[in-house]
Amino acid sequence: MLYRVEGIVIRSMDYGEGNKIITLCTKSHGKAGVLVRGAKKVRSRHAAATQLFTFGEYVFFRGMGHIGTLNACEIIEGHHTLRERLHLAAYASYVAELVDKALHDEEAGGVMFDQLLAYLRALDEGKDAQVTTHLFEMKLLQRTGVAPELHACVVCGREDGIAGFGWRLGGAICQRCKPKEHANFIANPGILALLQRFEQTDLRRLGNVTLKPDTKLQLRACMRGYMDTHVGVRLKSLQFLEQMEKYDLADLDG
Repeated sequence: MLYRVEGIVIRSMDYGEGNKIITLCTKSHGKAGVLVRGAKKVRSRHAAATQLFTFGEYVFFRGMGHIGTLNACEIIEGHHTLRERLHLAAYASYVAELVDKALHDEEAGGVMFDQLLAYLRALDEGKDAQVTTHLFEMKLLQRTGVAPELHACVVCGREDGIAGFGWRLGGAICQRCKPKEHANFIANPGILALLQRFEQTDLRRLGNVTLKPDTKLQLRACMRGYMDTHVGVRLKSLQFLEQMEKYDLADLDG
């Protein structure tokens, strides 16, 4: 069967002597694997179509197996900057791997596709990479059904007297229940308010977001802690990103 889809390359790997297999996040068919013959050759007309973060229209044939074979591709947005700047490549690679883990083959991927494309465009436009990445994490948590509780105490359910965000327990926490969460795992009400804004924000309508460095550090600790505890998937790309941050190689000011 011949497919014509809009897709974003979220994974690219060598296959055999001169070929590559790419994984696409598509708007209409979820996640799709496609073999690109001769992509590693110097004069290959499809080499650019296999680059990470490339957005294009892909035409491929797929028989009974899960892997299609590329027939043609028209690149719509190359997102070259995201591959050329190390800190942007680190953040975008992490998000691409998140999507790869979250989406299943043939699963409806329209919402995730739209948010991913908006995310890549936001990075291209110079928006804060760290903050935009945490916003995308929130969109993915909502999409996969593991989003935190942000409007009522995650322990007792009361909506008044909220004292902060307990990421180990998984959400907002009231003053009465605060002792049930370790102090090191509690983010202040300001971070909770920021997460509530993230919950309501569509990346396609994202404006400029400017946060103080200390707020960004707290936000990062909160989101990493929540993701580690409630998602529990350690990604290779995240390990690299954390090494960059450890040695101040990531551009934390966007």
